[in-house]
Amino acid sequence: MRPTNLSLQPTRMALFMLALVLALLTIFPLLWMVSGAFKGPGEVNSLNLIPTHPTLGNFAYVFTRVPFLRYMLNTFFVAGTVTVVALFFHTMAAYALARLRFPGRDILFFAIFSTLLVALPVILVPLFILVKTLGMLNSYWGLIVPAIFNAFGIFLLRQYYQGIPRELEDAAFVDGCGYWGVYRHVILPLSRPMIAALFVFFFLANWNSFLWPLTITQNQNLWMIQVAIASFQTQYAAAWNYIMAAATVTALPTMALFFIFQRQLIESIKTSGFK
Repeated sequence: MRPTNLSLQPTRMALFMLALVLALLTIFPLLWMVSGAFKGPGEVNSLNLIPTHPTLGNFAYVFTRVPFLRYMLNTFFVAGTVTVVALFFHTMAAYALARLRFPGRDILFFAIFSTLLVALPVILVPLFILVKTLGMLNSYWGLIVPAIFNAFGIFLLRQYYQGIPRELEDAAFVDGCGYWGVYRHVILPLSRPMIAALFVFFFLANWNSFLWPLTITQNQNLWMIQVAIASFQTQYAAAWNYIMAAATVTALPTMALFFIFQRQLIESIKTSGFK
């Protein structure tokens, strides 16, 4: 057995080195962004990772000379509202598709699942025309309503619900619960890890949304944070220190959200039904 273990050492070392290189390639852009946020305008393009003369003036400029706080509040409001409303409807839709029997259920699920193959740029023009017809341009409604539906969330929750033992639901039915009672008292408590994971995914997706907010919002007071950074970069094309500071502030809530819910994310992956 000893020669076998020795023969595995080079393979393990190679895999470790590969993982280390991939980790450094992933982390380096983040470190470069944070480093640039503390550099002055004359040093931001230098190759040194540690600023020679670190400064907080870039962050002060972003929050005092640009309405960046408003952009962040807009993004928090839109991302939070979309996430909560989407999870409310997705959990009910997934439970109905997983447990209830009604005519056309499989066809409906296939139609929902097929939307995963359609990218946003493909339907951008007809979706814009629809939103314009409904009078939702330059409004929070136009930012929130089209983003609520997400076939990925319905699909993942349906797969998760199909793995829940039916005996638990049957016991609830015997105790006098209806479908709504089973959904509320059995399904939702058991699906907390998956709901937490989808909460993170949905929030991050809407926090980083760019194409759709850029398309329907011409009013600067409704800009979301990614649109604001894009316009900020255009306006201050040479001031990369300000752009890096704005990007660093933008990344902080997403990193905090990931670290808070990382245990739920790992648990949802283990219990999602994918082997």
